[in-house]
Amino acid sequence: MAYNEERFSALVTGGAQGIGRAIALAFLKEDMNVLIADRDAEACTEAAAALSQFGNIIGLICDVSVEGDAGKAVHTAVERFGRLDVLVCNAGITGPAVPVEQLSLEQWQAVIDVNLTGAFLFAKHAAMHLRKAGGCIINIASTRAMQSEPDTAAYTASKGGVVALTHQLAVSLGPGVRVNCISPGWIETAEWRKHANRTTPVLSEQDHLQHPAGRVGMPEDVASLAAYLASPEAGFITGQNIVVDGGMTRRMIYVD
Repeated sequence: MAYNEERFSALVTGGAQGIGRAIALAFLKEDMNVLIADRDAEACTEAAAALSQFGNIIGLICDVSVEGDAGKAVHTAVERFGRLDVLVCNAGITGPAVPVEQLSLEQWQAVIDVNLTGAFLFAKHAAMHLRKAGGCIINIASTRAMQSEPDTAAYTASKGGVVALTHQLAVSLGPGVRVNCISPGWIETAEWRKHANRTTPVLSEQDHLQHPAGRVGMPEDVASLAAYLASPEAGFITGQNIVVDGGMTRRMIYVD
């Protein structure tokens, strides 16, 4: 994939583990500078050290729901790299799985603050730099924006908000900045966690066969799409939500 001769620079929130880490690695392999912003200090330090063999990477401890932290992260990326071409808003939490009657306002707000407000704050602070570079934003939502499991009100609402924020920003920031969204389905991240929490996935044949693609997803499946959306080849794609779920949301399931 051909990027500009000048090295692109990217900021990936929640980039220390899981899908975010895979995206950071994919960008490094495309010869991009990468800053990963993550509130898990141990994971952030570990990921930056492990990924440094692939290119120029910085780890920054950051709470995406705090505006000062968002501004600092964007400033650090621009200061260290001289430009900002790609913003990936990936940081997210699931929150408690409890009936809505038992979900406290504080629990609701914590999920909204990280998953949705965090994406807004980073877009707000990065927009000027992305316009200058002719860059892009890639938001990471979820198939939960389109279908639900019981007792996940805050998470589902936050991801639906991310999808809506995506097309709004595409209209508001275009044509100078492209904004797209990726909605992953079942992505197995056990092997992409920090060392202390890393496990070997245990997946059944039925787990895989629920997907028309024949397998559960991997972080690399999302990362490869993010790398494409960040490239000039995706210059005519904006305002879109692209589902990466092995076809699972297209399968009708009936209870016998």
